[in-house]
Amino acid sequence: MKICILSDSHDNRTLLASAVQDAKARGAVATLHCGDVVAANTLGVFKKLDMPAHVIYGNNTGDLYTLSRMAHESGNLIHFYGQDAGITLHGRTIFIVHYPHYARALACTGEWDMVCCGHDHRYLVEQVDNIRGGKTWMVNPGTVGGVGKPPTYVLGDLELMTFEVLPVPA
Repeated sequence: MKICILSDSHDNRTLLASAVQDAKARGAVATLHCGDVVAANTLGVFKKLDMPAHVIYGNNTGDLYTLSRMAHESGNLIHFYGQDAGITLHGRTIFIVHYPHYARALACTGEWDMVCCGHDHRYLVEQVDNIRGGKTWMVNPGTVGGVGKPPTYVLGDLELMTFEVLPVPA
């Protein structure tokens, strides 16, 4: 199962749509958004592209009430969790949190196969040693909105546990 991992769209619907379209063309079937969506109508991109999205809010929260209402509409593909989320996809346990320092701490617990974050607009994909003697993937896709850095996202393969940082097509 391939997934699109992105963060920090900051209302840039054009770049968000471009990243999701590119990931979908590469076989992604779901998206993880690690925060800073801001305006709720930005999430309309996922509806138009028929892509399930797992979303948290980050520190640029925007209209949380509307984000929550959108996620509860009948037949909606948007799953809005609030400030963080623990989910299972393709048998993999995934934690989504906005801040990298929290992500690193959660990765160290060994309770998750992968921990995803955003916030600092710098992409990073690495394995973190955990207290159970194993390794946990920590994935920060950078900023899909291109805020202060070139726009990027991560294409992940949950079967192989491989991750590729990709530029967002213009």
